[in-house]
Parts: sequence; C-alpha cells; structure tokens
Amino acid sequence: MSAVVLGGSLLAAGCSPVKAGSAAITGDQRITIATLDTEVTNLNLAAKRYPGTVQLSQEQATQQTLTWLVRFNINDELARQAGITVSTAQAQLALAQIYASAKASAQAQGISNVSLDLILVANGIPPNLADEVGRYQAIDNQFVRQANGGRLPASSAEQAATTDKLNQARCAAARDLDIKINPQFGRLNYTQYAVVPAPSPVSASAGPANAAPQQGLTPAC
Repeated sequence: MSAVVLGGSLLAAGCSPVKAGSAAITGDQRITIATLDTEVTNLNLAAKRYPGTVQLSQEQATQQTLTWLVRFNINDELARQAGITVSTAQAQLALAQIYASAKASAQAQGISNVSLDLILVANGIPPNLADEVGRYQAIDNQFVRQANGGRLPASSAEQAATTDKLNQARCAAARDLDIKINPQFGRLNYTQYAVVPAPSPVSASAGPANAAPQQGLTPAC
C-alpha cells in the first residue's frame, strides 16, 4: 500500500494565493469550496454511523477531506506523466484488495463488522469517493509494476527501489502541479501530502523554537 494507509465558507482575509471560491488549485484543476463543503458533509454524515470508532472535529474533517481531494489530483498527474491508464476493473480490484487487507487487520485487533465505509471514514475519506481510492491505488500498483520491469516486487530490495521511484514520481507530479491551498483551510505538507493547519503570523514570529511547523512547505525534489 502507498499513501492509502488503512488500519483524518469564508475566504481568508488578506491576499490569497487561490481564486475566490477555491479551496485549492492543482495545476489547471480547481477544487471549489462548494465541492469541499459537500464532501465534508458526506464524511460527517458517514462518521455519525460510527460514534464509538470515528471521532473527527470539523477542522479535521475538512482538512482530511481536502487532503484526499488533492492527493487524487496528484496521482492523476503522476499517471499522466508516467503514461499510465487505469480501467474500472483495475480500480475495483485495487479497492477490494485494500478493503480485504484492512478488514483482516481490524479483525485481528478484535474489531467486528468492519465495512468498507468504516475503513474509509476512519481514514478521513467520504465513502462516496471509494472509486477514487481504488483508482489511486491502481495507479500506484501500475507504476510499481512498470518501474520493476512489468512485475510486482518479489524482494525487499525491489520493494525499496520501487517505493523510492514512486515517491520521486509523486513528488515531481506535486511539484509540477504548483499546488495552492486556500489559507483558510491550512497549507500542504509535502512530506505527507496532507493539508495541515497553517501557522498563525503570531506564532511564526515567535522565533526559532517555532521553525518546525514550516517543514515540508515545498516539494523535496
């Protein structure tokens, strides 16, 4: 598995790096605030079905949803650059494999009635975006095969090598998209490709002790 780890409307005041009405811009694609609001609502409604398992604040729900919307666009760009196409069947198979692995892991921990929706919601993904998750993983799978001579890695050395190539390709895709996040929702941490809270101007001016939150501001490639 890659970044799919299974097992998180007022415009900001001042000058914004994104157009009004946009939550984020990835290349020539806009993720609108309206789209983000809709998907956050979908996530929150689904999370209510698992009150003892999934607990998300509104900020967490918003940032995790936007994180995945951005990640999907990054992987689409990765696929474009690598000449990868994904069929519906390949995406469905990848999703089924993700679910089977996550379900087995959860059951080993004594968790029962593990549905795909629960797995998605626990990872900050609105269940209606399940097909996008499958496509995301299928792109990674195809890239790994392509980078490893047409077959999946059969050794730890091959796994490490293909993972490094995948990380480099994802970094290049994110860099080329020139991603802009509406500061109202945070900033993109390129270490995890996750939307995280943006440091406030007050804390940013407090001195060297607060330098850590600035890490991952730009692609490391």
